[in-house]
Amino acid sequence: MELKPHPDFMVAGEIAARVLSLVSPEIRPGVKLLKICRMAEEKLLEFGATGIAFPCNISINNEAAHYTSPHGDSKVFPQKGLVKIDIGAHVNGHISDTALTVDLDGSYDKYIHAAREALEAAIGVIRPGIRLGEVGSAIERTMKRHGLRPVHQLTGHQLKPWILHAGKNVPNVGIRSPTAMKLGETYAVEPFATNGNGTIKNGPRSYIFSNDLKSKKKLDRNTLRVRNVARQLFSSLPWASRWLHGKVSGVDVEAAVNIMQKDGVIRGYPVLYEGKDGMVSQFEHSLFVGEEGAVVSTRRADERS
Repeated sequence: MELKPHPDFMVAGEIAARVLSLVSPEIRPGVKLLKICRMAEEKLLEFGATGIAFPCNISINNEAAHYTSPHGDSKVFPQKGLVKIDIGAHVNGHISDTALTVDLDGSYDKYIHAAREALEAAIGVIRPGIRLGEVGSAIERTMKRHGLRPVHQLTGHQLKPWILHAGKNVPNVGIRSPTAMKLGETYAVEPFATNGNGTIKNGPRSYIFSNDLKSKKKLDRNTLRVRNVARQLFSSLPWASRWLHGKVSGVDVEAAVNIMQKDGVIRGYPVLYEGKDGMVSQFEHSLFVGEEGAVVSTRRADERS
């Protein structure tokens, strides 16, 4: 009997794909990032997701990942450049994770082609038993044909119910490793292309966090209230600090978040920049490793064949 992906995994993928197709055309110069973040997150729920798998990431130019609008963000899209939008839904804990890049004025066509074609090359070689390094080799070869290189310090990742980064990583370069994909596993594969050196450096700020559910650190009363709400609402999945505004009355949310991060009650995910401030593009799909190859859950209706 053929092993098939869980129906909730496929539905989560279909929802995220629909939202990405709907929201990405709204990314234009002068538009506020906060508007796009809110739109994407609202549509994920409107289209039937049980919840949001992680905050909408919108990373511009040399930003590779992990920027999401903070509360009251006034930042707008520039006149030209590369915008990565990365979203995820979950249906009863089964997660989708998908991304694309928008070229704001048509100046960075090769970056779009390099990352998108690298993703398709990776999908094309995936099958039960393939070594993760072989998937990385397919990505790296494709990008180099466009005169770009992968961001090798970022990887794709295995997906499990309620766990966004679930153990195995999918490299964006060829590596020697015996670790292989197995029948029935699910992954998010996400090539990042750059003209930089392919490394990553942490920015000074974090706007995305996750709870350490095992932490028993003693906190002041107000911070404890914020911690409890964050655990109740988000459990093990990543969340944005702006999501807590309006959820805990009479408390300085940002101050509480800073205390929790300092005390190790939550983990912050700093905005990630390309190591030499190179431009970065990204495309991503979630998939199931089937007997005949990859079954993509996040394929968009508007993708070119």
